[in-house]
Amino acid sequence: MSDRIDDLPTVTCERCGREWDLSYELDELMAGNRAVEQFALDHERHTGHYPDDVATWRAACRHCPSGVERLSESAARRWAQTHARHTRHEVTLQGADGGTETVSGAE
Repeated sequence: MSDRIDDLPTVTCERCGREWDLSYELDELMAGNRAVEQFALDHERHTGHYPDDVATWRAACRHCPSGVERLSESAARRWAQTHARHTRHEVTLQGADGGTETVSGAE
C-alpha cells in the first residue's frame, strides 16, 4: 500500500502565474491542517504578496506607522490590543471580510 496522496491541496497565485501542490508542507514541514496557512506565509515572505484566495486581517495604528497583517483574526486583534494598551493609541482593525473596528487604548 502506498503512502502517496492522490488529491493534494493546491494553491495558485495569479501574480506569479503558478500553481503549487502542498506536498512539501504536508510531508517535509508536517503542517497538516495548517499547510495552506504555512504556504501562504512563506509565499508572502519570499514574494511580498499572498497567493490567491488568501484574505488577511490588518491592524493599523492611527497615530504612528506601526501595523501588522495577519492570517488569523486572533493574531491581528492581539497585536491591536497590545499596541493600544501600551501606547494608548487607537488602532483600526480591518477584517478579512472588509469590515473595520477601532481598538482603543484609553481603557
